[in-house]
Amino acid sequence: MIKQMAWNTFKNTGSIDSYLELTKVKDIEEDIQKKQLIDEVLKTEIKIREDLQ
Repeated sequence: MIKQMAWNTFKNTGSIDSYLELTKVKDIEEDIQKKQLIDEVLKTEIKIREDLQ
């Protein structure tokens, strides 16, 4: 969604800065999602190890 918004903003304004800023926001969101997934995996791993003991 943000990628499309960035592209539309660029097409409408011609401002590459706006496009780049919005794509950075997209990258940040993806990083947050990856970190959340890693946290979930680590929590699951800890729980499994505890259950095995």
